[in-house]
Amino acid sequence: MAIWVNEQLDPVGLVYACIACRDETQAEACHQSFDDNLTDTQKAEGWSARIRQVDSWDEVPVNSLKLD
Repeated sequence: MAIWVNEQLDPVGLVYACIACRDETQAEACHQSFDDNLTDTQKAEGWSARIRQVDSWDEVPVNSLKLD
């Protein structure tokens, strides 16, 4: 079963916030929240939100909040 990883990244690509879960609907909502919470200024500076899919909890960043 897939694991969805949501990350909010700063301008140099460092993970600022990360939440991982198995529920795709919950993951999409989280991604939308991450994106909505970035201000226009942050986006202009290079902040971003991304969602990606991995196959194993071993591929999820250590510092993430893991929801199962």
